[in-house]
Amino acid sequence: MTIAISQPHRPVYHFSPPSHWMNDPNGMVYWDGEYHLFYQHNPHGTTWGPMHWGHAVSTDLIAWTHRPIALFPDELGTIFSGSAVVDREDTSGFFGGKPGLVAIFTHHQEDPASGLTRQSQSLAYSKDAGQTWTKYAGNPVLTHETCVDFRDPKVFRHAETGLWVMILACGQTVHLYTSPDLLTWTFASEFGDGIGSHDGVWECPGLFPLAVEGDPARQLWVMLVSIGDAPGSAEGSRTQYFTGSFDGRTFTADEASRTVRWLDRGRDNYAGVSWSDIPADDGRRIYIGWMSNWRYANQTPTEGWRSAMTIPRELTLETRGGELALIQRPAIEAERTGACVLSAKDIRAADVPQLLSGIQLDAYELVAEFEPGFVQPFGFKVRASADGRQATEVGYDPVAEALYVDRTRSGRTDFHADFAGRHTAGLARAEGKAMELRLLVDRCSVEVFAADGETVMTELIFPDPEAKGLELLAGPDDANAVVRSLTIYALTPEAKED
Repeated sequence: MTIAISQPHRPVYHFSPPSHWMNDPNGMVYWDGEYHLFYQHNPHGTTWGPMHWGHAVSTDLIAWTHRPIALFPDELGTIFSGSAVVDREDTSGFFGGKPGLVAIFTHHQEDPASGLTRQSQSLAYSKDAGQTWTKYAGNPVLTHETCVDFRDPKVFRHAETGLWVMILACGQTVHLYTSPDLLTWTFASEFGDGIGSHDGVWECPGLFPLAVEGDPARQLWVMLVSIGDAPGSAEGSRTQYFTGSFDGRTFTADEASRTVRWLDRGRDNYAGVSWSDIPADDGRRIYIGWMSNWRYANQTPTEGWRSAMTIPRELTLETRGGELALIQRPAIEAERTGACVLSAKDIRAADVPQLLSGIQLDAYELVAEFEPGFVQPFGFKVRASADGRQATEVGYDPVAEALYVDRTRSGRTDFHADFAGRHTAGLARAEGKAMELRLLVDRCSVEVFAADGETVMTELIFPDPEAKGLELLAGPDDANAVVRSLTIYALTPEAKED
């Protein structure tokens, strides 16, 4: 079955389910030349419901082949979030001495009589490269007596100790466990008390090492923790990160982690984790997130399907403004995959509108560098309508030193009171340097990578299909300021087959 990308707001180049509901990415693992992407899926409707694991595979992170549902609910409950790994040495004993895939996921069970819930961790394994899955007869493999929110296991192999490590969320902290075989788990440590944001329940953690400035001799560990939607939080659900050290049992945060740091400063990047088992000769840490927000996820105006994923992103640790920061860039596979429709250099701001006047696109990548001479807010109006009534503004305010996305007039905003708005993120402009804005625009989203990935904002938008215009955003005082470079690539649909 081919996905009907003609549907209003169906993404052209972002992953979306063939039909019905999707949320958190799960079980991302690379094996035998394929990237596997599982996801939280309700095959019975377009709102959150009984969770299954949907499944898709790709050889390039862009064109995805949809596979049958991988994991179905059973007597232990529905199938919540989790991860997958390659058990290369068959520590589990599932594969007769050969390598295979093991999924580690949360079973979620509700007692209809009492209304109480129970969450536990279980396993499934695949002997045929992820095509079919068998649940372990001894499930669950890990339970907790008191923690109600006990979920979202992310498992990895720790080279120095030779043990498997599981990090999972437990209310307002994360727990770490170790195992020699994926079957028996021993509590190792707890992290989160007195540090980070606790605006909502902690969910979907991840833990991985990254080289500092690309130097393998300098390595830090990065922990991701997503924060669920809570009434007192204006932003809704979002993701924070910590940096520090990890000895195989205990994560110790560094001093920089005493300040809350957000992975994405937009409204619509949640529950993201990274692929496991990327080959060593590749060496990248590749991440993807659910492109929505629990504040309004069930109400977004799509028909027959709901939700998409962010573009896959490469994560690095780099020094910016004297401080170490988690940097995000679109995965190289996503770069400039379309036809170049505009490439210009050293253009006066007053001359840019003429260059953009004939461009009508609904999915594209735009890369621009603005010289330091701009003194008023600058950027672009994307998915703009001919009558001027619709447009999403993406800009940088040099006085406030802030990146912003204004989706007040972005199209459909009436489905939730908290959707429309102008969202900002502080971003200092380096002295004497151009400001780079890189925009990935699709039929229902805009992803903004500013200053070479230092600050990222991901935002859903729902413009009319006819709103395809692109305009420069600049003040009258900047007519003679120079746009150093401006390049636009039209991105076209990829085949998406079952």
